Amino acid sequence: MAGSFHGIIDVASQHSLDDTVERLRGILAAKGVTLFALVDHSGEAAKVGMKMRPTKLLIFGSPKAGTPVMLAAPSIAIDLPLKILVWEDETGKAWVSYNAPAYLQDRHNVPGDLMPNLGVVEALAAKAAGE
Repeated sequence: MAGSFHGIIDVASQHSLDDTVERLRGILAAKGVTLFALVDHSGEAAKVGMKMRPTKLLIFGSPKAGTPVMLAAPSIAIDLPLKILVWEDETGKAWVSYNAPAYLQDRHNVPGDLMPNLGVVEALAAKAAGE
């Protein structure tokens, strides 16, 4: 079962970890959103002889959406670009996790009119995890 951490939203995926990652990559590409990096934490762990459950981090964004937020709340640059973590729990179930937009707003005092620029992460996660 997913953990409960301050500011992190966990969504159960109806797909395998790899399928969820591929769905998310396809959604980002279709929307013209740049995938800056795909970090395979478990793959990197394996390279040094350590084992961890499958865990991949997608780092993505759009300068058109992110720049106005950083101009209004410069400290948010530490949390941008947006990130979605796809991971497997101890039962092999895939989860999609991301920073709650309201948490980011509170943490960095983001003006309300710019929240749609951050809120897109919720729709992306739901679409990648769903049918």
